[in-house]
Amino acid sequence: MLALLQNLFFPKLCNGCNALLLKNEVVICVKCRHELPFTYHHLIENNEIMTQFYGIVPLEFAAAMVYFNSKGIAQELIHNLKYRNQQEVGAVLGKIYAYNLREANSLPPVDLIIPTPIHKKRLRERGYNQVASFCQALSIDLQIPIDKNVLMRKKHTKTQTKKSKEKRAEMKAHDFNIEYNKYHIGQHFLLIDDVITSGATIEACAKALLKIPNSKVSILAIAYTQS
Repeated sequence: MLALLQNLFFPKLCNGCNALLLKNEVVICVKCRHELPFTYHHLIENNEIMTQFYGIVPLEFAAAMVYFNSKGIAQELIHNLKYRNQQEVGAVLGKIYAYNLREANSLPPVDLIIPTPIHKKRLRERGYNQVASFCQALSIDLQIPIDKNVLMRKKHTKTQTKKSKEKRAEMKAHDFNIEYNKYHIGQHFLLIDDVITSGATIEACAKALLKIPNSKVSILAIAYTQS
């Protein structure tokens, strides 16, 4: 009875299109799931992300789940996850992508999942890291532990979208710090971000992790913005 009243006064809406969710739908409606703009990067050896970072960061593997297009489903999902505290969006997307990666058997063996960190001040303001639930779903389904302590954001910066790609990369290089022990030496890290646009943030994170002796880095993102 209580559940019926809750659905009456607080109906559950799709995080992609705001349509009323049907009885068996969770977080994202069936229509939006079918219309997700998948990149299929995990099936393409030299995909857009691998090409973007070629000669800049040595990566073992790189892929994003969906394309991020203005006013598209992916944008709405990411905005709900990042700014509206709809963390279940990340969990659902992570579960879908984990299944795709397992089916394709394309992800090389990795040792640790590393969420792209946010500064403590931003964490206090938002209350959560927007990639946390996505990472957790991947961790559970792919049986890869998460390490949130080896990579840290030491500088709180405002948006840098108006700066050039080169300037952003230069500034980001000083934003991250690593704290590692002998356990981290020689590990293959799977670095997770929400959206790759210029690539400056993920580049800085990857380069920081690669300072650990004999380490390797792969990248996964929820979304990728085409240039």
